[in-house]
Amino acid sequence: MIFIFDSKNTASPFVEAIWRTQSLLGGSFISPAVSTWEMVVTRQYGKIMMNVRGPETRATLAPIPENAEFLGITFKQGTFMPYLPVRNLVDAAVNLPTSSGNAFWLNGSLWQFPDFENAETFISKLVRQDLLVNDAVVQDALLDRRQQISVRSMQRRFVNATGLTFKALQQIERARQASQLLEEAVPILEVVHLTGYFDQSHLTNSLKRFIGQTPAQMLKSNQPE
Repeated sequence: MIFIFDSKNTASPFVEAIWRTQSLLGGSFISPAVSTWEMVVTRQYGKIMMNVRGPETRATLAPIPENAEFLGITFKQGTFMPYLPVRNLVDAAVNLPTSSGNAFWLNGSLWQFPDFENAETFISKLVRQDLLVNDAVVQDALLDRRQQISVRSMQRRFVNATGLTFKALQQIERARQASQLLEEAVPILEVVHLTGYFDQSHLTNSLKRFIGQTPAQMLKSNQPE
């Protein structure tokens, strides 16, 4: 096993998940596309850093640092930091500058690195200081609720809050839904029907781009040995 993974629920309307994991060995893994962004604290060999990762629009081969511990805060779609616009983080990441001790710099101020136990307190502080905000237009668009603004304004605000166009976000989420169904051993043609792909070829091309595997490869990897 490469990772030991743990997560917990949160009542925050800004956060999708709070998670932690530990790598046992170095190497690499296929990182699938994601439509969300996250803040990740990495501890390795006595060093600590805060990394902000944007949405990823394609599957990539990602390195695995050995003997490292990670704390991640994944934010809900529509949540963003005006100080670090999500649109500038698509397929990219930034390391926030660290200070001596257990702190890093954010928007000109020193912040203590959060841990798994106090991550929600850290998030609440970001919200109170207006460093973390949410645009309700995004959820309205995703739930197909009637908009009180023009389509052009909605599209502009959607990209500003998510870094992605509505279509790109839908493509990523559909591929991830199809991936989940295949992990549950749902037959390929049934997955095509359930997720609205044109045919099996359309599904295959989408999963190769966004997940990094074909449907057949996914079904095979999930079969018991």
